[in-house]
Amino acid sequence: MLEVHGLTKSFGALRASDGIDFDVREGEMHAVIGPNGAGKTTFIGQLAGELRPDAGRIVFGGEDITALSAPRRARKGLARSFQITSVYPEFTAHENVMLAVQARSGHSFRFWRDARREPTLREPARRLLEEVGLGARADVVAANMAHGEHRQLEVAMALALEPRLLLLDEPMAGMGAEESQRMIAFLGTLKGRYSIVLVEHDMDAVFRLADRISVLVYGRVIATGAPLAIRANAEVRAAYLGEAS
Repeated sequence: MLEVHGLTKSFGALRASDGIDFDVREGEMHAVIGPNGAGKTTFIGQLAGELRPDAGRIVFGGEDITALSAPRRARKGLARSFQITSVYPEFTAHENVMLAVQARSGHSFRFWRDARREPTLREPARRLLEEVGLGARADVVAANMAHGEHRQLEVAMALALEPRLLLLDEPMAGMGAEESQRMIAFLGTLKGRYSIVLVEHDMDAVFRLADRISVLVYGRVIATGAPLAIRANAEVRAAYLGEAS
């Protein structure tokens, strides 16, 4: 589904991505972990098309997308959620997802007031809210929703784009223990249905959800493997996992 070859990105003297090789298989959840400053956000920004690499290639579904903009990548089926939620707080949950459905269909937002009553937007948005567990919260204004619900809503908006690959950037950031457990359960329902890159600090979530894990340290992938292999890797434990113990 996704292949990354020699991805390199520098900011002045800082090399945030240092020749990264990485791949995601069809239907796989591939987690990316690493200490703060490891280059995870820079890496996912390059995958999404928000940052242009200095060198390397990104191949998505067999097509080289390295030079494509973020909107063109989205139209090809690559959807991203952000570390900080990016919903419209003044709109209801339903309206937020309707906007994403409308964007996927390529319709103008100019006539949004009339579009709110459009069945071709309302019905798919309602189904997506049910899918992420927010069906009963559809008519709640986003500003009045809990942080965890914002994260679920953002995933619903990403799913509205009918993605082939989901880039999830710390979906559990800022969550309490109970919210995190609900999000882990929800993400588990997406496994196998979507190809997913999961960037996450919550090690419980990573080891419960991921099919494979790649570990970034100072812009380099120091290990890639199944969760058990990563947990047992001495270099990984020294560089990252041991940090959290």
